[in-house]
Amino acid sequence: MFNAFGTGVADDKLAHAYVEEMVRFYLGEEPILPSVETFDLAEPDVRVDALARIEDLVIKQRTGSGGFGVTIYAHAPRHERDAIDEALRRRPEDFIAQRRVTLSTHPTSIDGQLVPRHIDLRPFCLAARDHVDVIPGGLTRVQFDAGVLVVNSSQNGGGKDTWVLT
Repeated sequence: MFNAFGTGVADDKLAHAYVEEMVRFYLGEEPILPSVETFDLAEPDVRVDALARIEDLVIKQRTGSGGFGVTIYAHAPRHERDAIDEALRRRPEDFIAQRRVTLSTHPTSIDGQLVPRHIDLRPFCLAARDHVDVIPGGLTRVQFDAGVLVVNSSQNGGGKDTWVLT
């Protein structure tokens, strides 16, 4: 199992700002599910709107990976806020902002006890020449630290298979 050549286009987080437009353009359809509101901070008008409500946003480096380069602005200490404010003034095109969403929690075994931990679900799609199948399940990523909202294996997270039985 591997990613096909060219699938890394989504590695640039800026693609998230245009997902709904891409669905309309490439599929000629209205998106069924909305995307997380994502702001292209290189666009001056968009940047002004986003910075006016920065307390409600998550700021991400476009090229960041592994959960690094993510600032949950409302939860960040003052020195991190100051650093991200300066970075946004100098090079806004290197960042996106997303509306903060509430992550689900799931009972997780920590030191022999079941405790709630934040999770997210990564579905898997299998593409053939003429169709795409979404498999019944995916990978649930879990954050092992209490209260931490960045769910990524490189940030003390883990994963487990998730199956949907019908």
